[in-house]
Amino acid sequence: MLKRRIVQITAAVTTNSYFKGFLEGTVYKGKSKVFCVPGLNCYSCPGSLGSCPIGAFQAVANSAGFFVSYYLIGFFLIIGTLLGRFVCGWLCPFGLIQEVLYKIPVRKIHFPRQLHFLKYFKYLILLIFVIYIPIFVINTWGIGYPAFCKWICPAGTLEAGIPLIIVNESIRSAAGALFTWKIAVLIFVIILSVKLNRFFCKFMCPLGAIYAIFNKVSIFRLNINTHKCIKCGKCSSICKIDVSPFENPNSLECIRCGECRKACPSSAIRLGIK
Repeated sequence: MLKRRIVQITAAVTTNSYFKGFLEGTVYKGKSKVFCVPGLNCYSCPGSLGSCPIGAFQAVANSAGFFVSYYLIGFFLIIGTLLGRFVCGWLCPFGLIQEVLYKIPVRKIHFPRQLHFLKYFKYLILLIFVIYIPIFVINTWGIGYPAFCKWICPAGTLEAGIPLIIVNESIRSAAGALFTWKIAVLIFVIILSVKLNRFFCKFMCPLGAIYAIFNKVSIFRLNINTHKCIKCGKCSSICKIDVSPFENPNSLECIRCGECRKACPSSAIRLGIK
Protein backbone atom coordinates (compact mmCIF):
# COMPACT_ATOMS: atom_id res chain seq x y z
CA MET A 1 0.00 0.00 0.00
CA LEU A 2 1.33 3.40 -1.01
CA LYS A 3 -0.11 5.02 2.12
CA ARG A 4 1.76 2.66 4.43
CA ARG A 5 5.00 3.07 2.47
CA ILE A 6 4.76 6.86 2.79
CA VAL A 7 4.23 6.54 6.56
CA GLN A 8 7.19 4.13 6.85
CA ILE A 9 9.54 6.43 4.93
CA THR A 10 8.34 9.49 6.83
CA ALA A 11 8.89 7.76 10.18
CA ALA A 12 12.38 6.59 9.19
CA VAL A 13 13.48 10.01 7.89
CA THR A 14 11.90 11.97 10.75
CA THR A 15 13.59 9.92 13.46
CA ASN A 16 16.95 10.03 11.65
CA SER A 17 17.02 13.60 10.39
CA TYR A 18 20.28 14.78 11.99
CA PHE A 19 22.02 14.66 8.61
CA LYS A 20 25.12 16.44 9.92
CA GLY A 21 25.97 13.31 11.88
CA PHE A 22 26.27 11.23 8.70
CA LEU A 23 28.68 13.75 7.21
CA GLU A 24 30.86 14.12 10.31
CA GLY A 25 30.66 10.58 11.70
CA THR A 26 29.26 11.78 15.03
CA VAL A 27 26.26 10.84 17.16
CA TYR A 28 23.59 13.40 18.04
CA LYS A 29 23.34 13.93 21.82
CA GLY A 30 20.69 16.63 22.06
CA LYS A 31 17.75 16.79 24.46
CA SER A 32 15.49 14.65 22.28
CA LYS A 33 17.75 11.64 22.92
CA VAL A 34 16.13 11.16 26.34
CA PHE A 35 12.96 10.04 24.52
CA CYS A 36 12.44 6.67 22.86
CA VAL A 37 11.15 6.19 19.33
CA PRO A 38 8.59 3.39 18.81
CA GLY A 39 10.62 1.22 16.40
CA LEU A 40 14.00 -0.48 16.44
CA ASN A 41 16.27 2.47 15.65
CA CYS A 42 19.82 2.56 17.00
CA TYR A 43 20.76 5.31 19.48
CA SER A 44 24.20 5.51 17.86
CA CYS A 45 22.91 6.03 14.33
CA PRO A 46 24.53 9.35 13.26
CA GLY A 47 21.16 10.76 12.26
CA SER A 48 19.07 9.46 15.15
CA LEU A 49 17.16 12.05 17.19
CA GLY A 50 15.82 9.57 19.75
CA SER A 51 16.67 6.38 21.59
CA CYS A 52 15.86 2.78 20.80
CA PRO A 53 13.57 1.31 23.51
CA ILE A 54 15.56 -1.94 23.58
CA GLY A 55 18.85 -0.07 23.92
CA ALA A 56 17.36 2.20 26.59
CA PHE A 57 16.14 -0.78 28.60
CA GLN A 58 19.58 -2.38 28.51
CA ALA A 59 21.23 0.90 29.48
CA VAL A 60 19.12 0.92 32.64
CA ALA A 61 19.36 -2.82 33.26
CA ASN A 62 23.16 -3.02 33.00
CA SER A 63 23.87 0.02 35.15
CA ALA A 64 25.39 -0.45 38.59
CA GLY A 65 22.63 -0.86 41.15
CA PHE A 66 19.92 -1.85 38.66
CA PHE A 67 16.66 -0.01 39.09
CA VAL A 68 13.33 -0.07 37.29
CA SER A 69 12.72 2.66 34.71
CA TYR A 70 9.13 3.79 35.15
CA TYR A 71 9.47 5.79 31.94
CA LEU A 72 10.24 2.65 29.92
CA ILE A 73 7.46 0.67 31.60
CA GLY A 74 5.05 3.49 30.78
CA PHE A 75 6.39 3.74 27.24
CA PHE A 76 5.84 0.05 26.50
CA LEU A 77 2.40 0.06 28.16
CA ILE A 78 1.19 3.11 26.25
CA ILE A 79 2.59 2.19 22.82
CA GLY A 80 1.67 -1.46 23.25
CA THR A 81 -1.88 -0.81 24.45
CA LEU A 82 -2.56 1.75 21.75
CA LEU A 83 -0.87 0.14 18.76
CA GLY A 84 0.56 -3.32 19.50
CA ARG A 85 2.61 -4.54 16.53
CA PHE A 86 1.23 -1.79 14.30
CA VAL A 87 4.60 -0.22 15.13
CA CYS A 88 6.36 -3.09 13.32
CA GLY A 89 4.24 -2.73 10.20
CA TRP A 90 4.17 1.06 9.91
CA LEU A 91 6.76 2.84 12.05
CA CYS A 92 9.90 0.69 12.34
CA PRO A 93 12.81 1.72 10.06
CA PHE A 94 14.34 -1.76 10.11
CA GLY A 95 11.00 -3.22 9.13
CA LEU A 96 11.01 -0.96 6.07
CA ILE A 97 14.56 -2.06 5.22
CA GLN A 98 13.50 -5.72 5.32
CA GLU A 99 10.58 -5.10 3.01
CA VAL A 100 12.84 -3.33 0.52
CA LEU A 101 15.29 -6.24 0.66
CA TYR A 102 12.50 -8.73 -0.01
CA LYS A 103 11.69 -6.94 -3.26
CA ILE A 104 15.04 -8.06 -4.71
CA PRO A 105 14.04 -10.49 -7.48
CA VAL A 106 15.47 -13.82 -6.35
CA ARG A 107 13.88 -17.17 -5.57
CA LYS A 108 11.99 -16.89 -2.29
CA ILE A 109 11.69 -19.29 0.64
CA HIS A 110 8.24 -20.50 1.68
CA PHE A 111 8.67 -21.42 5.32
CA PRO A 112 6.97 -24.75 6.15
CA ARG A 113 4.32 -24.61 8.83
CA GLN A 114 6.09 -27.38 10.72
CA LEU A 115 8.88 -24.89 11.53
CA HIS A 116 6.64 -22.02 12.59
CA PHE A 117 7.53 -22.77 16.21
CA LEU A 118 10.83 -20.96 15.47
CA LYS A 119 8.89 -17.69 15.76
CA TYR A 120 9.23 -18.12 19.53
CA PHE A 121 12.99 -17.70 19.18
CA LYS A 122 12.55 -13.91 19.41
CA TYR A 123 11.04 -14.33 22.89
CA LEU A 124 14.11 -16.34 23.87
CA ILE A 125 16.33 -13.52 22.59
CA LEU A 126 14.26 -11.04 24.62
CA LEU A 127 14.59 -13.08 27.82
CA ILE A 128 18.29 -13.94 27.49
CA PHE A 129 19.97 -11.06 25.66
CA VAL A 130 17.74 -8.13 26.65
CA ILE A 131 16.72 -9.06 30.20
CA TYR A 132 18.84 -11.81 31.80
CA ILE A 133 22.40 -10.98 30.67
CA PRO A 134 22.19 -7.17 31.15
CA ILE A 135 20.75 -7.61 34.67
CA PHE A 136 22.51 -10.68 36.05
CA VAL A 137 25.81 -11.08 34.16
CA ILE A 138 27.90 -8.29 35.66
CA ASN A 139 31.58 -7.37 35.85
CA THR A 140 33.65 -6.50 38.93
CA TRP A 141 32.26 -2.94 38.92
CA GLY A 142 28.70 -4.20 39.08
CA ILE A 143 27.92 -3.27 35.49
CA GLY A 144 26.16 -5.64 33.10
CA TYR A 145 26.43 -6.09 29.36
CA PRO A 146 24.05 -4.68 26.73
CA ALA A 147 24.11 -8.12 25.14
CA PHE A 148 21.57 -7.67 22.35
CA CYS A 149 23.01 -4.35 21.15
CA LYS A 150 26.59 -5.56 21.53
CA TRP A 151 26.38 -9.03 19.99
CA ILE A 152 23.26 -9.30 17.83
CA CYS A 153 21.38 -6.18 16.71
CA PRO A 154 21.71 -5.95 12.90
CA ALA A 155 19.86 -2.62 12.88
CA GLY A 156 22.63 -1.09 15.00
CA THR A 157 25.33 -2.44 12.69
CA LEU A 158 23.59 -1.16 9.56
CA GLU A 159 22.37 2.19 10.89
CA ALA A 160 25.27 3.08 13.21
CA GLY A 161 28.29 0.81 12.91
CA ILE A 162 28.83 0.98 9.16
CA PRO A 163 28.17 4.75 8.71
CA LEU A 164 30.46 5.61 11.64
CA ILE A 165 33.20 3.26 10.45
CA ILE A 166 33.12 4.81 6.98
CA VAL A 167 33.34 8.45 8.11
CA ASN A 168 35.06 8.38 11.51
CA GLU A 169 38.71 7.32 11.27
CA SER A 170 39.18 6.84 15.04
CA ILE A 171 36.23 4.47 15.22
CA ARG A 172 37.46 2.67 12.11
CA SER A 173 40.88 2.06 13.65
CA ALA A 174 39.25 0.66 16.81
CA ALA A 175 37.06 -1.86 14.98
CA GLY A 176 38.03 -5.43 15.76
CA ALA A 177 36.70 -8.96 16.07
CA LEU A 178 33.40 -7.85 17.61
CA PHE A 179 32.60 -5.63 14.64
CA THR A 180 33.49 -8.49 12.27
CA TRP A 181 31.05 -10.71 14.17
CA LYS A 182 28.32 -8.06 13.94
CA ILE A 183 28.88 -7.74 10.20
CA ALA A 184 28.49 -11.52 9.89
CA VAL A 185 25.17 -11.36 11.79
CA LEU A 186 24.01 -8.49 9.56
CA ILE A 187 24.90 -10.40 6.38
CA PHE A 188 23.04 -13.44 7.70
CA VAL A 189 19.92 -11.33 8.37
CA ILE A 190 20.14 -9.53 5.02
CA ILE A 191 20.42 -12.78 3.04
CA LEU A 192 17.46 -14.35 4.81
CA SER A 193 15.45 -11.11 4.56
CA VAL A 194 15.94 -11.20 0.78
CA LYS A 195 14.67 -14.78 0.69
CA LEU A 196 12.06 -14.72 3.47
CA ASN A 197 9.64 -11.85 4.06
CA ARG A 198 10.43 -9.97 7.29
CA PHE A 199 12.78 -12.65 8.57
CA PHE A 200 14.13 -10.58 11.48
CA CYS A 201 10.63 -9.53 12.59
CA LYS A 202 9.41 -13.11 12.59
CA PHE A 203 12.26 -14.82 14.35
CA MET A 204 14.70 -12.44 16.05
CA CYS A 205 13.27 -9.05 17.05
CA PRO A 206 12.89 -8.62 20.83
CA LEU A 207 10.98 -5.35 20.40
CA GLY A 208 8.43 -7.14 18.25
CA ALA A 209 8.19 -9.76 20.99
CA ILE A 210 7.31 -7.04 23.52
CA TYR A 211 4.68 -5.41 21.32
CA ALA A 212 3.25 -8.85 20.47
CA ILE A 213 2.24 -9.28 24.10
CA PHE A 214 -0.22 -6.40 23.64
CA ASN A 215 -1.67 -7.46 20.27
CA LYS A 216 -4.73 -9.11 21.78
CA VAL A 217 -5.70 -6.04 23.81
CA SER A 218 -4.43 -3.09 21.77
CA ILE A 219 -6.94 -0.46 20.72
CA PHE A 220 -5.78 -0.34 17.09
CA ARG A 221 -6.36 -3.76 15.57
CA LEU A 222 -7.76 -5.91 12.78
CA ASN A 223 -11.50 -6.45 12.84
CA ILE A 224 -13.18 -9.25 10.86
CA ASN A 225 -16.81 -9.05 9.77
CA THR A 226 -17.75 -12.71 10.13
CA HIS A 227 -20.95 -12.20 8.13
CA LYS A 228 -19.00 -10.95 5.11
CA CYS A 229 -16.00 -13.31 5.38
CA ILE A 230 -16.18 -16.17 2.86
CA LYS A 231 -13.06 -17.91 4.23
CA CYS A 232 -11.38 -17.93 0.83
CA GLY A 233 -7.90 -17.77 2.39
CA LYS A 234 -6.63 -14.91 0.22
CA CYS A 235 -5.75 -12.90 3.33
CA SER A 236 -3.62 -15.79 4.60
CA SER A 237 -1.81 -16.27 1.30
CA ILE A 238 -0.70 -12.62 1.13
CA CYS A 239 0.28 -12.25 4.81
CA LYS A 240 3.92 -11.20 5.33
CA ILE A 241 4.05 -12.94 8.72
CA ASP A 242 2.27 -16.17 7.70
CA VAL A 243 -0.82 -15.87 9.88
CA SER A 244 -4.48 -16.43 9.00
CA PRO A 245 -6.31 -13.15 9.64
CA PHE A 246 -9.81 -14.63 9.26
CA GLU A 247 -9.00 -17.32 11.87
CA ASN A 248 -6.92 -15.21 14.25
CA PRO A 249 -7.17 -11.52 13.28
CA ASN A 250 -5.09 -10.33 16.21
CA SER A 251 -2.43 -12.99 16.34
CA LEU A 252 0.67 -12.15 18.37
CA GLU A 253 2.57 -12.16 15.08
CA CYS A 254 0.30 -9.78 13.13
CA ILE A 255 2.03 -6.47 12.28
CA ARG A 256 -1.22 -4.75 11.14
CA CYS A 257 0.24 -3.92 7.73
CA GLY A 258 -3.23 -4.05 6.16
CA GLU A 259 -2.23 -6.07 3.11
CA CYS A 260 -4.89 -8.66 3.98
CA ARG A 261 -7.59 -5.99 3.91
CA LYS A 262 -6.53 -5.00 0.41
CA ALA A 263 -6.64 -8.65 -0.74
CA CYS A 264 -10.04 -9.47 0.77
CA PRO A 265 -12.62 -9.87 -2.07
CA SER A 266 -15.60 -9.37 0.27
CA SER A 267 -14.27 -6.35 2.23
CA ALA A 268 -14.61 -8.29 5.47
CA ILE A 269 -11.43 -6.94 7.07
CA ARG A 270 -11.15 -3.56 8.72
CA LEU A 271 -8.00 -2.00 10.21
CA GLY A 272 -8.80 0.51 12.90
CA ILE A 273 -10.02 1.24 16.41
CA LYS A 274 -11.41 -1.62 18.47
